[in-house]
Amino acid sequence: MQHEKGDRVSSFSTYLFATPSFWEGVGRMVDFGDTLSEYNSSPTPEAADAIAMYLDWSAIGDDIRTAINQHGVEDSVAS
Repeated sequence: MQHEKGDRVSSFSTYLFATPSFWEGVGRMVDFGDTLSEYNSSPTPEAADAIAMYLDWSAIGDDIRTAINQHGVEDSVAS
């Protein structure tokens, strides 16, 4: 998927994964045993699923809002 200049990438899809720092990223280049991988935890699998579903639908809502806003801008420029 290509992003146009100025597009932002949502952080909704990164809930289950901990975001590494720059130096952790450098260390992962030589971490052949995958010992540095970290995941965010949830109290139960059901809670993790519920949070992930909520964030998925939130991302969909953001995409719809962005499309509506872009469509409104295109309509006003065409007028």
